Amino acid sequence: MDISIAKESHYHENRIALTPAAVRSLVRAGHNVFIESGAGQASGFDNELFSAVGAKIVFSKDEAFKRGKMLLKIFPPSLDEYRLLVGDQIVMSFLHLAAAHQEGVTILRERNITAIGMEIMEDNSGNLPILTPMSELAGQMALPIASYYLSNVGGGRGILLGGAAGVPPATVVVLGAGTVGLNAVRSARGLGCNIILFDSSLERLRYANDLFCKQLVTYLPHRYNLEKVLPVADVVIGAVLIHGEMTPKLVPEEIVKCMKTGSVILDVSIDQGGCVETSRPTNWATPSYTLHGVTHFCVPNMPSNVGRTATYALANATLPYILNIAANGPRRAFLEDPGLARGVYIYGGHVTHPLVAKRFDIEYNSLKSIIGKG
Repeated sequence: MDISIAKESHYHENRIALTPAAVRSLVRAGHNVFIESGAGQASGFDNELFSAVGAKIVFSKDEAFKRGKMLLKIFPPSLDEYRLLVGDQIVMSFLHLAAAHQEGVTILRERNITAIGMEIMEDNSGNLPILTPMSELAGQMALPIASYYLSNVGGGRGILLGGAAGVPPATVVVLGAGTVGLNAVRSARGLGCNIILFDSSLERLRYANDLFCKQLVTYLPHRYNLEKVLPVADVVIGAVLIHGEMTPKLVPEEIVKCMKTGSVILDVSIDQGGCVETSRPTNWATPSYTLHGVTHFCVPNMPSNVGRTATYALANATLPYILNIAANGPRRAFLEDPGLARGVYIYGGHVTHPLVAKRFDIEYNSLKSIIGKG
């Protein structure tokens, strides 16, 4: 199969879809890999490294998008990039179609694209094998970022997260006990912070209590609890994920208004719309803004700032799926791997994800009903 890797155009998106080692595996398996020139530069992989393992370097975005039967990306395509797609392609990326522009979804349907969202692919246990390593990185990154914005230079209240002898540590509130949330809790615990964890699942809260030996406070996210806790928070980390859906606005603006001046919100769930009503997407050029006296950090592609680590972690997770699709074709790959099949938003122009169909008022067709006909 011909496989293309496009250079990321989103500002400060430093990841690339595959490492040279992963490309070598594809080439040795008999596939052609086309890489847009400079696509790996930001993550430390120059053209020569890819050429040395058998990749073919192309020198325009148009060619990168059109040479491959399968197109690999990281950040969701822009509308201009959607327009470069050709008929019957396979596109694999963090698509986040639940938060996408309708024109992009229309293009995918009209051009019979098979669109695979890496953020909703599952393994045999129902876990998210591609999203999980990125969530691990985002959770670990949250506390160093919060530390900067709490400092005087960062515009904060001049607080050190861990405090000092005779000085209490910062209070960190984490919304969501998934992968991002638990990694953020682990980092905060290592710094000695006071930690308050919210989740709608008592099972997840019990797991967190056991994992961290009850060295945190847990709450269900009722409005009353949020109104009581968030005004005392120095840092709030939004780590809510509803599988394949827009994130619910767990924290209304009225509660944000009651937070301390100089406190910090990191809405890591901004990729799916954000869990704080006052959140809006930012980027690494202007990563934060202040509203109601509270600093908001809402960069969707947080792991891109550790592009090399993130690329290795991502390629480790995606390569088996890419090899499967390239060797067997999408239909057979989906039939043999139900978890991969659950990552398919659109197959041959048909919307196969019920939540996307509902959001855009489009006819839904189950993937099983379509691939069972061929």
